[in-house]
Amino acid sequence: QVQLVESGGGLVQPGGSLRLSCLVSGLTFVSYAMSWFRQGPGNQREWVARIANFGASTYYADSVKDRFTISRDNRKNTVYLQMNSLKPEDTAVYYCNPYNTKYWGQGTQVTVSS
Repeated sequence: QVQLVESGGGLVQPGGSLRLSCLVSGLTFVSYAMSWFRQGPGNQREWVARIANFGASTYYADSVKDRFTISRDNRKNTVYLQMNSLKPEDTAVYYCNPYNTKYWGQGTQVTVSS
């Protein structure tokens, strides 16, 4: 059974940083590109970033480019999202997702507020 467990969220002031993690089990991790999505209050879920199977390529939404960095450790079946220069509009529940699959975790809440 596929499980995705996101962690690392919390409350941070504007301009601060957080590092999210997503531990994946139940599938061959290296076979999948991995994405991060987020869903803010009253908003639809939106794509944030994606990383290729072996990490050679990364892609970002314009709203997070140059502030967020996606990475992965295939030995640990884990994908990360380093978030810097956080803004109030980054407040959302963040989810990881194996590319083009229906699998989702419970998400981790990120709140950016002073």
